[in-house]
Amino acid sequence: MEYKDYYKILGVDKKASSAEIKKAFRKLAMKYHPDKAKGDKSAEEKFKGINEANEVLSDSGKRKKYDELGSNWQNYEQAGGNEGFDWGRYGNQGEGGYQQYNGDFDDMSGYSDFFDAFFGGRGKSRRGGGRSVSTIGQDMQAMIEITMRESYSGTSKVFNYNGQSIKLNIKPGIADGQVLKLAGKGGAGIRGGQAGDLLITIKVLSDAVFDRKGDDLYAFLNVPLYDAVLGGKVEFEMIKGKVKVDVPKECSAGKIFRLAKLGMPKYGKTGESGDLYLTVKIDLPKNLSAKETALFNELKALGNRH
Repeated sequence: MEYKDYYKILGVDKKASSAEIKKAFRKLAMKYHPDKAKGDKSAEEKFKGINEANEVLSDSGKRKKYDELGSNWQNYEQAGGNEGFDWGRYGNQGEGGYQQYNGDFDDMSGYSDFFDAFFGGRGKSRRGGGRSVSTIGQDMQAMIEITMRESYSGTSKVFNYNGQSIKLNIKPGIADGQVLKLAGKGGAGIRGGQAGDLLITIKVLSDAVFDRKGDDLYAFLNVPLYDAVLGGKVEFEMIKGKVKVDVPKECSAGKIFRLAKLGMPKYGKTGESGDLYLTVKIDLPKNLSAKETALFNELKALGNRH
């Protein structure tokens, strides 16, 4: 009987966490899923091996016994196979639970002889010696577009999916590309298996006024020429409310003001926000009156004397 290296099959380290095992399993299950293999027997066999490895390594009890077996496998071989080896420590380790993978593969043949010898079979028999296996439904993908202002304030979106009307509540501060998971809203499970998840990618549309970097917001502050020269208070309209910025006299274009905690709310953190950065852009006066033109000429003349 061939020893099955379940860690090697899933491509994980022997010290891998449960989350790492689950991630590796999902990735491989999707790659070798029979729906994609389309009759490729080698891929189908690999798929079964992946599920068998996950069955053991995702169960803390089975994994512990498997790890113990690994160090005793040489003793088993030296004992000449079945004879002279204490099978009782490993065989018939109990039943229960169900196998999970992404997809809707309709027919799993049984586990390998190695698995059956050390962990015992489970499930109801059916023709060909196979076992009825419950499977988790496939995760599904979707995308929702929101404006940056909706991202700032938080919003709710109602959409139809698979005949269901779903309301999605989005917290303030969500970022472009962030994925929200709706558990149990994905593909239906098989033979009593739980449904998969619906993974929704948030697309935040660009804004005409604000740019976002992390939790910070960036915009231009339009400063009238007179305020740039003499100093003054310039009003800026934020996404929510207004703020007055103290502009010092002789303020140059390109100067940046940092307004602490007036940026984007931090996602999932109540009362915390990034900063707002305003870059000065000087507005030159237009449609000058004759008097204004004369005064500018006078200022020009005074400047030329220095």
